[in-house]
Amino acid sequence: MAVVVARDGVELYAEIHGDGIPVLFSCGYCTTHENWRPQVDPLVEAGARVILWDYRGHGLSKAPTSPEGFNMAQVVDDMERVLDWAAPEEAAVLAGLSFGGLASLHFAKRFPERVRGLILAGSGPGFKKPEAQARWQAQVEKTAQILESRGGAALVSGRAASTTIGRDPEAKAARRAAAAIEAQDSVAVASFGRLVVGLAEGVIDDLAGIDIPALVVVGEEDTAFLRAADVMGARLPRAQTLRIPGAGHIVNIEAETAFNDASRAFLASLAPSR
Repeated sequence: MAVVVARDGVELYAEIHGDGIPVLFSCGYCTTHENWRPQVDPLVEAGARVILWDYRGHGLSKAPTSPEGFNMAQVVDDMERVLDWAAPEEAAVLAGLSFGGLASLHFAKRFPERVRGLILAGSGPGFKKPEAQARWQAQVEKTAQILESRGGAALVSGRAASTTIGRDPEAKAARRAAAAIEAQDSVAVASFGRLVVGLAEGVIDDLAGIDIPALVVVGEEDTAFLRAADVMGARLPRAQTLRIPGAGHIVNIEAETAFNDASRAFLASLAPSR
């Protein structure tokens, strides 16, 4: 584990496992690097260098001292800093779930030379229509208010659990993820939602120009993201799409074996690093 210092001085938590093709895992909004714990050992055994990290204000990372420190450009810059630490001068695979997938697409658009492949799970390319963006912002605002009034515990129980830790809260990976979510600074996470997640620009019109091998994964029961997965699969020039039966939004925990098998096969298919 390590502390990676962002360009504006914010301390970011990161860790490396293994030594091989670098894979940077970016989590969904409100969750932490612990959500990716089920992927560490299987991918390391497959020859990957697994890199976990927390967004600013999430998990074990620090939060900026002013609202200006929360924006998508800064998140992309943070990803670059983590890669500079974990895989200097190497092209990496970017794996992201939900918001993490959108952040990975933004990174690929800005730094295509640093991206060897994309694993986009339960994710989407954002919105084109203002009314769709407005609905999304309202949903993010509702989550932010829950965080501020009831804390992270409210997001890992009841209906909210299905979009943060999966639909089996008693699973070992889900319990570990839940503990990390509950321990976060809820106010910082709420600010990240309002200023980054809710305001993030869509990249739908940019997908055709992201000429990078991509694996688009979605749980067959993740109804909110099925169409988004189809859009990315159709518009990304080198994408393959996988729907995993019986899985919901947190596909990497709910369908751990299927997700890991697909990820290993995708990594094996990639050409040697540039």
